[in-house]
Amino acid sequence: MIKNLMRGSALSLALALVPLISSPAAQAAPAPEVTTLADAVGLVTVTEEDRTGYTRSKFKHWNGGDDAGDGCNTRNEVLLAEAVLAPTVESGCKLTGGTWLSYYDGQEVTSAGALDIDHMVPLAEAWDSGASAWTAARREAYANDQGADVSLVAVTARSNRQKSDQDPADWMPPSPEAQCRYVGEWVSTKLRWQLTADERELEALKVFAEGPCEDAIVRYTSAA
Repeated sequence: MIKNLMRGSALSLALALVPLISSPAAQAAPAPEVTTLADAVGLVTVTEEDRTGYTRSKFKHWNGGDDAGDGCNTRNEVLLAEAVLAPTVESGCKLTGGTWLSYYDGQEVTSAGALDIDHMVPLAEAWDSGASAWTAARREAYANDQGADVSLVAVTARSNRQKSDQDPADWMPPSPEAQCRYVGEWVSTKLRWQLTADERELEALKVFAEGPCEDAIVRYTSAA
């Protein structure tokens, strides 16, 4: 009987461990790909772009964010994550106070309402570059992507609206100190979501990768 009890205890322990071993949450996050900016640019597929059928509403945002229990949408979760000085979070996830640094133009901002959450690769550009073939669920995931720090960025409304839906062939951050970071994050986002580039865009990226940003490093993980 003692042997049977021991055998039963061992089996119960083994069964209890199975969810821990096989659970995706228990598995390590995939290691990011790390490469030079020049090599990363070389990994981007080149195709013609097509904006046929695009509307902003085809990318649902902002949704409930990564934490369904915090009462904050994606926009406010990004603001909380990027704050240099954390704001006070009031009822309904109203943000009061706080300080942010808009890296596009080097401006310090002390009001959440003065900031936009920019999609590093704009929604229209993503549509042109492959998202037109995605499901609505994948476009929503893209539009609310907090799985990579570079996908969404809090910047001044002015700089975001100057950028609009332009790629690096037509717009770069006005702050020279921000440009290598910006190019690296643009390429990282394209690779993360397997988005393509057109010829003009690729040539603009190469100018930075082979010139002032030749020492830049790109890190990315593929989106689920």
